[in-house]
Amino acid sequence: MPDFAYIARDIHGAKVTGTLFAQSEREAIANLSTQELFPLEVTQQKTASQKSVFARRVNGQTMAVTYSQLASLLRSGVPLLRAIGVIRDQSSNVVLKEVLDDVYRRVEEGTTLGEAMSRYPRVFSELAINMVKAGGEGGFLEEALDRVATFTEQYEDLKSRTTGALAYPIFLTVVGTAVVAVLIVFFVPKFASIFDSLRERGELPMMTDWLLWFSGSVRHYGWILLVIGVIAFLVAQARMATETGRRMADKWKLKIPLLGSIFQNLAVARFCRVLGTMLRNGVPILKSLEVSRDAAGNRVLSEAIGAASENISSGQTLAAPLASSGYFPKTVVEMISVAEESNTLDKVLVEIADGLERRTERRLELAVRLIEPILLLNLAGVVLFVVMALLLPVIKMSATV
Repeated sequence: MPDFAYIARDIHGAKVTGTLFAQSEREAIANLSTQELFPLEVTQQKTASQKSVFARRVNGQTMAVTYSQLASLLRSGVPLLRAIGVIRDQSSNVVLKEVLDDVYRRVEEGTTLGEAMSRYPRVFSELAINMVKAGGEGGFLEEALDRVATFTEQYEDLKSRTTGALAYPIFLTVVGTAVVAVLIVFFVPKFASIFDSLRERGELPMMTDWLLWFSGSVRHYGWILLVIGVIAFLVAQARMATETGRRMADKWKLKIPLLGSIFQNLAVARFCRVLGTMLRNGVPILKSLEVSRDAAGNRVLSEAIGAASENISSGQTLAAPLASSGYFPKTVVEMISVAEESNTLDKVLVEIADGLERRTERRLELAVRLIEPILLLNLAGVVLFVVMALLLPVIKMSATV
């Protein structure tokens, strides 16, 4: 039986705080009422074991199967609460079982499925939470869960293929970096005294001089660089925990060479699919935009969509503000503009999402194939620089002799 912390007022208006045991939040409020206390806030307290369980993640493939099973049960006519209970009881994953048990209790108390899921961002992705919220409000929860399952499977498949493709170049990069580090820290300094005569005559090649300087700096101040790197990482991590930091990260994500357009197209595709699905189910466009903007998964695009919502409320079209934002491809804007004129916006938005997803998947495969040779070329370039920086003075000394 979980315990609940409460803040309440007694019959004299004095504030009272404490904890009590109850099966649910509703029962906790009822117990406070029998004690002539008027609850202001009631929150469930997790035990240390629960906190450690909920802090862990669940495998993406497991979550994809969970979403798919829940969609199948709902499509078969099983009530939502019973469907969650069935999946919870048959789950063999301890973390997922605990989380679904809490989601079950919250849905039983009247909380929406999306809100209950949002309490566990390490288990349910931001996309899944927003899609489920949109499906719950738009009346297409089964379709939303199916789409989330598909997204999750595609992401896990892409991650596994990317990991497999990068395993060899990453191994080479790690080994090569270790070798280069040993050369710079232990091997290169031994040449410093040998090259002193060339430096005194001003005949030491610039790249060799720079390599010797870099080697000495790493040997003497490497620990300072390490400390600065750790501090910078911690500061960046704390910054990313804020809304401003996440927005900045989303903005830079769209500017990454080769991958930026992929992230952008995926976000636009998610927005178009959710918006088109909600419009097809009869949800008003302003409400659909309010929900679908979060499904994009990118705060910069969400702001642009929010600006479009304001223009629509004043009687303008959707295409114009999306085009002025600069984050939506011109072809997408043109298709939306034509669809608004022909009153087929719901159908065209889903078609746009299908096309963007197909093109983006092909570009992702190409990007994965390009990463391997890029990493290998970078490693080869570093090794070549070190070798040439050490060989050039030796060749010059040999010629002089």
